[in-house]
This record gives sequence, structure tokens and C-alpha cells, in this order.
Amino acid sequence: MARSNPIPAVPVARLLAAAALLLACVALAVGCTAQTAQSSSATSSPSSEAATAATAAPLSVCSLKGPTTIGLAAMIADQEGSDEPYAFEMAATADEIAPKLSSGECDIALIPANLAATLYQRTDGAIRVIDVNTLGVLYGLTADEALKANPAPTLADLAGRTVYLTGKGTVPQYTVECLLQAAGVSDQVTLEFRTEPSEVVALIQNDPAAVGIVPQPFATAALAQDDSLASVFDLTALWDDTFAQAADGQQAGRLITGVTVARTEVIEQQPEAIARFLAAHAASAAEAADDPAAVAPEVVDLGIMANASLAEQAIPLCNIVCLTGSDMESALSGYLSRLFDLAPEALGGALPGDDFYYLG
Repeated sequence: MARSNPIPAVPVARLLAAAALLLACVALAVGCTAQTAQSSSATSSPSSEAATAATAAPLSVCSLKGPTTIGLAAMIADQEGSDEPYAFEMAATADEIAPKLSSGECDIALIPANLAATLYQRTDGAIRVIDVNTLGVLYGLTADEALKANPAPTLADLAGRTVYLTGKGTVPQYTVECLLQAAGVSDQVTLEFRTEPSEVVALIQNDPAAVGIVPQPFATAALAQDDSLASVFDLTALWDDTFAQAADGQQAGRLITGVTVARTEVIEQQPEAIARFLAAHAASAAEAADDPAAVAPEVVDLGIMANASLAEQAIPLCNIVCLTGSDMESALSGYLSRLFDLAPEALGGALPGDDFYYLG
């Protein structure tokens, strides 16, 4: 039987050399794996940051029950399927919103124009305006047959009359006083302030010679309930006509009810989020202006109005807008300048600085 060849002996030195080579290869493989892991980690960092951003708390948005929220209605309705949800909160008065801005509980707020200027002064610039959301919403209603028969009544026709209105110390008072002063009849008109628009409507129903300055959407509801009343003044149109023709050379601005402000800290830390909000707000406001019938049911769901048909009629009269950038600045700065000339305390004692206007 043939014998198999024996396995040749391997010198110990050669075995040690082979073992050393194997260890070197293992070490090299481990190093490459670690380097690959680090590289993979660095490559995935932006995704991780994006995931972190996606899970960050949504921006809180506070608004008032009324026209300013109507401009948000489409945004609120689309919340469920939104890629970037917001925490919306609707308040009855601006006094509920102001402390939340100061404390950081509210990131973005839709508030009266003069309150925004006042808060800017009080907080040393901790808030800035990012858009104008509502132009004028004030209308003059009356049962007076002479005014109703006048095809083009002016504020001069208010001489000798009593005008009832809400909003003492806020936009309605200062707006009406500015217009009466420009018409030269400020000392011939008696202004009587009431707390609720419903009180104003009741007074003008009982006193046909009186005029009531009533905001939307209450004005539309009042006209629907009492056909003896008629709208004889659109204060937004009066403002444009009065100050466009003013000879004092002062910037006219627009009649502005509401602006949108954001905390300066949020603007500086999350400019992209602010830009996305502005884009969404512009689309929502455009939908309200262009398709009131589509937005009216949401206005009812929000409790702003009780009737979708009346809401559809009122929405176009609310002058919902989303003015940003230089359009916002020129409209608002001119308006605030007029108010400041009349009553500096309305703006916290001073006109806001240029940094009050966030131009994007």
C-alpha cells in the first residue's frame, strides 16, 4: 500500500509572522469600519437635524375672534393634513394675547395695529411686524332717511350728530378722530363709546338721527336683522380718499385694523419657519378674499359667526389681506404716523423704529 506524503513541518518563525500579518489585517479592517461609520454618521447629520426640526414644538399662533382670524380660517381647516402644524389659539380680547407674547407663550400673534406699536415700545423691540392682515373693517350704519338718500355722504354730514362706536382707546376711536379732524368737524360731532357692537346697533335703532360705527362682521349681521338700517360710510374708502388727497405731504398709509407680529427671538432663530408661515398665511388670506363661500363654513365652525350665508356676505367687507415687505411697511408706517400726530399715547409715546418692520 502506498504511503501518503507527510505534512511538512512549518518553522515557528514563519507561524509567528503569519499571525502578525493576520492581526494587522484585522486591525486595518476594524479601522476602515470605524472610519466608514464616522463618514456615514457625518453624511446622515442633515437628516438627523431635519428629523429634530420636524419634531420641534409647533409655532403657537394667537388671534382675535373676528376678521383677523377669518384670514387664518383656511390654514386652520387644513391643519390635520399639514406638514407643518401650528398651535392656534383664538382669544376674545387683545389683552389676553399681549402677556403671552411677553412671556414667550405665543410666538406669532394677530393683533390691532396700534397695540403692536405699543408692545414694541414696552418690550424694547422684542416683537416685530411680519405682515398686515386686515385693512379697515369699520362701517357707518344709520336709520336716518336723509343720510340714506344721499348718494355720496361725507363725514361733514355728521356735524351736529351723535356717533356711537366701540373701541375707546383703540383703532376705532383713533381712526374716527383722524377722519373727523381731516373733515374739519371734530368739534361738531359727539362721540359716545359703548362696550359691544350690539349696544351700538340698539342705540341707532332707537335714535334714527344717530350714526353707529360698527365693525364687520357685526355690521352685516345688523343689516340682515333690521332693514331700516343702511350702511352709509365705508371708513376704509373714506381714509383712502381723504389722505390720498391730503396736501400736507405726509405719507398716507392705509386704514389698518390688524397686523401679524412675531417675537424677535423666533424671527432670528427660525427665519425659515417664519417664511413658511407667511406663505401659508398669504394663501389662506387669498382664499378668504377670492372664495368667501368656501371659507364661510369654517368661520361658523370657529364661532366667529353663526350663519354661513351671512359669513359669506361679510367676508369680502372685512378687507382680508396679507401685505408683506415694503408694501406692509409703507401701508403701516403711514397709518401709524397719522395716529401719532393725533394721539402719541396710542403708540406707546413714540413712533416705532425701522426695525419694527420685518421685511424678510
